[in-house]
Amino acid sequence: MSDTTRSVRAPTLGEALIPVGFLVVFLAGSVLNLNDLPQLAVITPVLEALAKVPYFGAVLQASIPVQVPLLAAAMVASLMAVRLGFRWASIQDSFLDGIRLALGAVLILLVVGMLIGTWIASGVVPMLIVWGLKLLSPGAFLVAACAVCAVVSLVSGSSWTTAGTVGVALIGVGQGLGVPLPMVAGAIVSGAYFGDKMSPLSDTTNLAPGVAGAELFDHVRHMIWTTGPSFLIALVLYWLLGLSYGGGEASAGDIDAIIATVTQNFNLSGWLVVPPLLVLGLVIARVPALPALVIGTVFGGVAASALQGATLAEVLNISYDGFVAETGVAAVDDLLTRGGMSSMYGTVGIILCAMCFGGVMEKSGMLGRIADAILHLARSRGGLVAATLGTCTGINLVASDQYLAIVVPGRMYRTAFLRQGLHPKNLSRCLEDAGTLTSPLIPWNSCGAYMFATLGVFPLAYLPFAFLNLLNPLISALYGFTGWTMSPATFGEEKETP
Repeated sequence: MSDTTRSVRAPTLGEALIPVGFLVVFLAGSVLNLNDLPQLAVITPVLEALAKVPYFGAVLQASIPVQVPLLAAAMVASLMAVRLGFRWASIQDSFLDGIRLALGAVLILLVVGMLIGTWIASGVVPMLIVWGLKLLSPGAFLVAACAVCAVVSLVSGSSWTTAGTVGVALIGVGQGLGVPLPMVAGAIVSGAYFGDKMSPLSDTTNLAPGVAGAELFDHVRHMIWTTGPSFLIALVLYWLLGLSYGGGEASAGDIDAIIATVTQNFNLSGWLVVPPLLVLGLVIARVPALPALVIGTVFGGVAASALQGATLAEVLNISYDGFVAETGVAAVDDLLTRGGMSSMYGTVGIILCAMCFGGVMEKSGMLGRIADAILHLARSRGGLVAATLGTCTGINLVASDQYLAIVVPGRMYRTAFLRQGLHPKNLSRCLEDAGTLTSPLIPWNSCGAYMFATLGVFPLAYLPFAFLNLLNPLISALYGFTGWTMSPATFGEEKETP
């Protein structure tokens, strides 16, 4: 008997919220861990307060892999789906549907792990780190990191490619300059997502207007009103932060020692610019990210053999297990020991488990029920904008995928925006202001998991410093309540019912 021939009912709001509540409780022990996440010092007072609560006090001292609570929450959601009348076969299909959405991200993750390993072994990353240490000062570093990532992401259309290439090098430069890594990662994420959001080459930039019913370049121009001020304020904040690190924790002698050690252990030939320029050129030429990164990995392996003397067997092993630096200088070894396909397996597990939870929540109607409750509260223009931003963020939290966070609210709110007399480009802007920009701030979201695996900084640690990602939804909400830059629907559109 299929779900179409048996009685399947819609969930109540209380039933839809039960799996979400379990998810929050289950994740507490792995996301807010006092022992394993010293990078979270910025919210230490909050953690210490939670540690006094009986249940949280126990889980905060534990070390629970995040995959376990995600899968446990998926099982709770599955039990609720059974209660609603769904058969197990249908629930299992929802898992597979969710996982299919993430397979592209999983493949990119594995290839990026290989790319990082071969680019370190070839000398590409060491060369970029040396250049950065020579050219950048601690005081100007955060502004420069954000701006460089914004430019690279704008021309490539990919925050993931930017973080996996330029971002990896900037993390190394920041570490060498003594700038706190959560601040560095926040600047990288802000810059990378500025370009990802504003570039016509980006998949999300094309997806949002497609779902909302707007034109691509109308959408991009309309986003300037929210993203432009957010980016400028972010640059000012990074400049102010940089003033605190004008001297840096690393002395000039320490930086010189790192440069000397890297120079002695790698042949920093000018030919090493070829792999990154090649990848950048391929992405600009609209070659999909996966083949572009594979080609970059192959050229990294060729450079490792030709310039550093690595054998084919060594290159293949580095592609899988990552590069292990053995320079004898602890700072350099810590800087360059990373990468490899195997380093991404934990992140892949997080994404797959999260997508199982998101898949069953969407298939059972529980995700839509929560969103409907939010829409019911949106009576005014400002309320509708706030509801859209909140729904995008909530779906990023619950469904763990930025594409769902754009598509589901886009479907839900398209008619509501038209009924309010608002042009579809207002909706498409909101979808990106929250759906795209909050995704890397959530540890179990595919984007947050990717940034963690690539940059090595936990999302909740860099969250307070991802200024663009934090400011943009707030400015968007402000515009919704004040009416600033909210374009009215053109003649005939207000009566359209998609």
